[in-house]
Amino acid sequence: MEDQTPEQIAQHYSAMLDSVSVINDAIANPEKYAQDETVVQRNVEHLQHMKTRDFWTDEDMAAVDAAIAAGEAV
Repeated sequence: MEDQTPEQIAQHYSAMLDSVSVINDAIANPEKYAQDETVVQRNVEHLQHMKTRDFWTDEDMAAVDAAIAAGEAV
């Protein structure tokens, strides 16, 4: 198991939720991200990677899973 403090885990989770927001915003507003064709892909990959980490406790990954699915469908 990776050693992470509760504060570090909270920071990782917050960063994941930032990626969720970017994915959702990029899907809803594609013109806003027209200059960055890989923004969804990069954020999906970030979420997929972070989900593999073994330090998670009781964080709700529903929004993360939904953003991954939405991003992969684009």
